[in-house]
Amino acid sequence: MAFLYELSLGRALEPFIYQYGVVPAEVATWSHSNLPVTTIIIPFFTSMFLHAGWLHLLGNMLYLWIFGDNIEDRLGHFTFLIFYLLCGLGAGVVHTLLNYQTVVPSIGASGAIAGVLGAYLLSYPRARVLTLVPIFVFVQFIEIPALLVLGFWFVMQFLYGAASLAATTPNSGGVAWWAHVGGFVVGMLLIGLFPRKDRVEYGYERRQF
Repeated sequence: MAFLYELSLGRALEPFIYQYGVVPAEVATWSHSNLPVTTIIIPFFTSMFLHAGWLHLLGNMLYLWIFGDNIEDRLGHFTFLIFYLLCGLGAGVVHTLLNYQTVVPSIGASGAIAGVLGAYLLSYPRARVLTLVPIFVFVQFIEIPALLVLGFWFVMQFLYGAASLAATTPNSGGVAWWAHVGGFVVGMLLIGLFPRKDRVEYGYERRQF
């Protein structure tokens, strides 16, 4: 619904994104401004429900669809929502700390979803993920343990994030790599703090990816 609302805004979309997305430079300089604290805190939550386009939205929803249901089963519906929001908040904080000069707003659910991936890695490391893998000129579906799939994903986010630090400018935009890294780590740290509702071992469940 939030994305459909975005589509209806037309020329008002850009100021809407600046208002409800996380702008690291505004957060970093808040103590020297006259902005109320709510204008800084609220975007950390609203930004999770905004997206930059259809591909951004569908890509995030694909990851959430593949990995989110088992974590929701483990935590229960309401607890999963709390977990999801906390992961998104942690992702936004990490992104802000490492991009504090950036004036470009950060939006998207990927930080919160990265937390779900981190929780999945610890909860079901032996689950088989059906993964599309290019082998020379051929493409094959191969079942790979979640530990390898998500571990590789995390390492790539970290490396891209490290590389982005050298090129960060106030007008830097693009992928919020450190939100992914931060969300993933927060998800790993939080998942053990919530009581487990399910008692099912998903050691060899097949997941499509």
